[in-house]
Amino acid sequence: MPVDRLMPTEEADDLIELTRAIVDKELRGAVDEAERSATFPRDIFRTLGRAGLLSLPYPEEYGGGGQPYEVYLQVLEEIASAWAAVGVGTSVHALSCFGLFHSGTEEQKQTWLPDMLSGELLGAYCLSEAHAGSDPAAMRTKAVRDGADYVISGAKAWTTHGGQADFYKVMARTSDEGGRGISCFLVPAESEGLTADVPESKMGLMSSTTATMLFDDVRVPAERRLGAEGDGLPIALAGLDSGRLGIAAVATGVAQGALDAAIDYAKHREAFGRSIIDHQGLAFLLADMAAAVESARATYLHAARLRDAGRPFSRQASIAKLVCTDNAMRVTTDAVQVLGGAGYTRDFPVERYMREAKVMQIFEGTNQIQRLVIGRDLRR
Repeated sequence: MPVDRLMPTEEADDLIELTRAIVDKELRGAVDEAERSATFPRDIFRTLGRAGLLSLPYPEEYGGGGQPYEVYLQVLEEIASAWAAVGVGTSVHALSCFGLFHSGTEEQKQTWLPDMLSGELLGAYCLSEAHAGSDPAAMRTKAVRDGADYVISGAKAWTTHGGQADFYKVMARTSDEGGRGISCFLVPAESEGLTADVPESKMGLMSSTTATMLFDDVRVPAERRLGAEGDGLPIALAGLDSGRLGIAAVATGVAQGALDAAIDYAKHREAFGRSIIDHQGLAFLLADMAAAVESARATYLHAARLRDAGRPFSRQASIAKLVCTDNAMRVTTDAVQVLGGAGYTRDFPVERYMREAKVMQIFEGTNQIQRLVIGRDLRR
């Protein structure tokens, strides 16, 4: 059964129904083969873009959907409940547009944002480096001014859509002033000297390409810098609060998918003369799983509503990312347990959900970093 959602408007209800129709028609039948073959689903992103689902949290004047985060995140959850890699990709694309919308000039936004939001151009986000994951201020990738251009050299690790994206939002060092010496650039994929290393061989999200992006004296026109020199790290950190909500919603979708699969199996699998869902021990396990999913959803929605109201939400975003991803790991692990030996095979999707849930605790800031953010905010 679909999740019973309390949406803020009739238009939002229609968006959820549209999303469910696209998910059922385009995603559910394609995910297993794409995950097995590690095939990047570029056409799926075009479909979502043409349906307006890649641009929901951005204003209509730039081609966006003009929807609050409360609505966007629930659409994202619906997508992720069927195909986590597409859910993650949708969140990453929204994050890759964040710097341009919030820090770009009006001319920059009018020039580039419509094609980005339409889904014709797919984005990626380059922040982490091999030695600078949780500590982005330690990055070494440099952007040196040379006349009307910047020349970028270095490497950016763990880039979702690496080698597949049409543009990259890149953080690079323009001075040696630590966190104050980082700037933000919008780099076209076709830039000379920009290449993708061999994609990572991952535990999960096989259809989502992750690669290190190599910058070999890549020339970027100065008009592609977003904000002033030195604004890069604040731009990155501001975007991460919203990106963490995206991952919270994706993780909740994965947990919901695992719960649905476990319930369906438990209704049809019999032991000792009755369905296993009728055995109290298993029913209690499923009840705990349902409680974890619904509490996760409530947590990310609370943070989203604060964001929509223009109120501080950084701590709540970290809480949502922490709670939703930890709960997803627990729920997917329990889903495998409900299916027993069958859950450990690839005949059922729960083993995939479990592998996918693990990375949710790692990217967009590990859950240890989320605890650090929360603790520092409590101290203040």
